[in-house]
Amino acid sequence: MVNVEAILQGDRRALAQLLTLVENDDPRGAEALDQLFPHTGKAHLVGITGSPGTGKSSLANQLAKVYRKPGDGSAPRRVAVVAVDPSSPFTGGAILGDRVRMRDLSGDPGVFIRSMASRGALGGIARATAAVVQVLDAAGYEMILIETVGAGQTEVDIAKLAHTTIVVEAPGLGDDIQAIKAGILEIADILVVNKADLPGAENTMRALRASLELAHPVRHLDSLKAGHAGSMKTTDISQAEDDLWLPPILLTESPRAVGIVEVTQAIARHADYLHRSGEWEQREQNRLRSELDALIQAQLVARWRNSVPPSAYDQALEALYNHQISPQQAAGNLVKEQ
Repeated sequence: MVNVEAILQGDRRALAQLLTLVENDDPRGAEALDQLFPHTGKAHLVGITGSPGTGKSSLANQLAKVYRKPGDGSAPRRVAVVAVDPSSPFTGGAILGDRVRMRDLSGDPGVFIRSMASRGALGGIARATAAVVQVLDAAGYEMILIETVGAGQTEVDIAKLAHTTIVVEAPGLGDDIQAIKAGILEIADILVVNKADLPGAENTMRALRASLELAHPVRHLDSLKAGHAGSMKTTDISQAEDDLWLPPILLTESPRAVGIVEVTQAIARHADYLHRSGEWEQREQNRLRSELDALIQAQLVARWRNSVPPSAYDQALEALYNHQISPQQAAGNLVKEQ
């Protein structure tokens, strides 16, 4: 039996034990999640995604340090970092590279770092990431930084989980066009060009700005102003501008903490925009809907597997291997077996 009360009171050992149960799909973890859910919904979830080598871990590390020791006189905030690492091909567990890079945060009772294995999941986050974040939210962590695995072009699932999504780029990687094709820029609430001390940082920033100008709704607003200037009221245009969030593009140098405060300020402005526009509640609802759909799908698949005889599945596979039936026919036949 999990001591839920201990987790609500800040017991780090109990928290770590529950996170392990949740990751392993242990029924005790599911039971604790049910009890903790009424205490969730207070944290600001910040996703950090981008291609490998852009410095996502260093950025998360520096953001956590600023939140713990803000220079503006505000109170320190409790921070959790969920680092989704690639799975080891030998053990299936997380490689734990991110925790090694965040050693300077160790010992701070207001920071909790959790590395978790992707376990083959696509989209940059693991299947249990949403549940892990839920536990950390209930445990009282105000800022939860979720760093994706770093796969690059398919990491759009983080936008379904986070309130604010930061896309990190770096000069010299040559993947600007690939990122645009993959839809990475479309999910960005904040764009960060890290390693800004390297040659090409300004070129990367210009490429991102040009891409945003092409893709962002503000382009349509400019057309609206030009094409309907005589028929639209100025107040209508001003309202339309207020309803838009323009992703800022920020330059940072994580190892020297250059530009990190500006990133935290952009995160705060985005949170204010979400609350003011009503989009915070909409993103919360979308996040819960996505999690519900994923859980229903998983439970239906598990129920189906339990109801279909293994021999039927093996026979369908054999017919498929021999090209006697198509994958669609195999799936249809197996569903009828239920």
